[in-house]
Amino acid sequence: MIAACFQPSQARAQEHNHPPADAVVHEKFYSTWMMPDRPDLSCCNRQDCYPTEVRFRDGSWEAKRREDGAYVRVPWEKVEKNRDNPDGRNHVCMPPPDRGVRGTEVFCFALGSRT
Repeated sequence: MIAACFQPSQARAQEHNHPPADAVVHEKFYSTWMMPDRPDLSCCNRQDCYPTEVRFRDGSWEAKRREDGAYVRVPWEKVEKNRDNPDGRNHVCMPPPDRGVRGTEVFCFALGSRT
């Protein structure tokens, strides 16, 4: 799985919906990012990670899902505490909504310094 995340290219940048200038930085960050509550599992599933908008509601962070603009609650155990993100923006790894129940699952979340 990590190898699939590690090959930067223009097509991969489009899959992640990143500006081309950020592609290499994001690919390196995502390919080495492990789940905060499961450090043996990668956050990255080739296209599940991307910069996101966030909001704080009812005592929890919520990350905006890129596919439909819905805000998804981030469980506290998925918030990164031991690693800085590469560009000061918020980042989330979560599956798209068309994957059924898992569509509301968050794999990893990094709060940006600009928030």
